[in-house]
Amino acid sequence: MPDTLKLTPHESVTLRSSTAEQIEVEVVWMGGGSRPPKHFHPGQDEHFGVLDGTLQVQIDGDERTLRGGDTLDIPRGAVHQMWNPGGEPARAIWQTRPAGRTEEWFRALDSLHREGRVGKNGMPSPLAFGAYLTEYGDVMRLAGAPQPIMRGALALLGALGRLRGYRPASGGPASSAPGSTSPLS
Repeated sequence: MPDTLKLTPHESVTLRSSTAEQIEVEVVWMGGGSRPPKHFHPGQDEHFGVLDGTLQVQIDGDERTLRGGDTLDIPRGAVHQMWNPGGEPARAIWQTRPAGRTEEWFRALDSLHREGRVGKNGMPSPLAFGAYLTEYGDVMRLAGAPQPIMRGALALLGALGRLRGYRPASGGPASSAPGSTSPLS
């Protein structure tokens, strides 16, 4: 049975293959999703082949709609967002080259969901994101603020997140010790 991993409340991936050269997943975006944060991949290229449904995508400020049969290539370093604002699910084949630590990143996010370490909105807290984004900066980086400012802010959030028990470098968040408080409190 293939691994299905939850990335956000509206997005999950099913692993199809994973080698050093490429990871390929089938991704499902449930309807009603909102724009994810603007981000980029510093050392990886992405290719999407939409199977069905409708997706909105913004790449380097250019927004367009993708439908079943459409393909899209996102080169490394291109600032982008992809989401499904519609009512019906959308599916695509998503390839990332080289794979790098993408599968590890997906598993770390899924672990947060499986352990219930997400907020009421279904998303990890800023402290969790700080810890995970500093650990996986080779896979994904947020865009918007200048990178030195972004790295500084994430380093601070990451340090606080690790103090609260988020340990992405160990394969997921640390188990709560007896008497410890939840990182979502």
